[in-house]
Amino acid sequence: MNISFEIVPRSLDAFDQQYAFVQTLGDGINLINVPDIQRFDIRSWELAARVDRSRYRFIPHLRAIDFKIDSGEIYRIIDEYQLDSVLLVTGDPPEGLRRYYNTDVVELIRAVHLRYPHLQIYAGFDPHRQGLQDECDYIQSKADAGAMGFFSQPFYDQRMVEIYAEQMAGLEVYVGISPIVSHASMNYWEVKNKVKFPAAFRPDYDWSIEFANDVIASAAAAGLNVYFMPIRIDLPRYFGAIDLSRAGV
Repeated sequence: MNISFEIVPRSLDAFDQQYAFVQTLGDGINLINVPDIQRFDIRSWELAARVDRSRYRFIPHLRAIDFKIDSGEIYRIIDEYQLDSVLLVTGDPPEGLRRYYNTDVVELIRAVHLRYPHLQIYAGFDPHRQGLQDECDYIQSKADAGAMGFFSQPFYDQRMVEIYAEQMAGLEVYVGISPIVSHASMNYWEVKNKVKFPAAFRPDYDWSIEFANDVIASAAAAGLNVYFMPIRIDLPRYFGAIDLSRAGV
């Protein structure tokens, strides 16, 4: 299995610090993915030169709303930064006056796949935003357009992981894990991302660590991969208790 670590590019120093931490985890992490967040000045693809791509696969997120397909800008970025993998997402509308386009992510996936048939194109999926059938239909439309694999929003219920694993058989799936260690963070996920937490959920390190290790074990057994999104946590405290030894299985 593969294990991906998301590094948010708040600044170059912040990126370098988290990247240095990832390197202390040994071979447990073999992918680095970088989200593209409109309130930050650094774009995801600009970090390509700061990652040792002989050691880690580098997967920048590119947001459909930032690109007009016929402008060719997304092709220029792929060529200039010598990208071999991308994660194409819709993206949230920007705050303020920043320009954006009504580009459909499925159409962007189709256009990029047509231009670069050997490029590894990933897409996202969200088990919380709509019903199972609707989300699975949306996943299939992205796969039909050329997406070879999918990164999920974080799961907090092992039963949901198993359901989506069954529905996505044959695709390269990265199960999202994002530890929650405060009630404020839990409230954010409930309100912003419509997460329904299981009755046994607790917003603390112990629950988050146990859940992550369970997901890693079950993902390895089911032929899935794992995607860590660590947000506002003590990285050594959390990852010091996470079993990353299954990477590469």
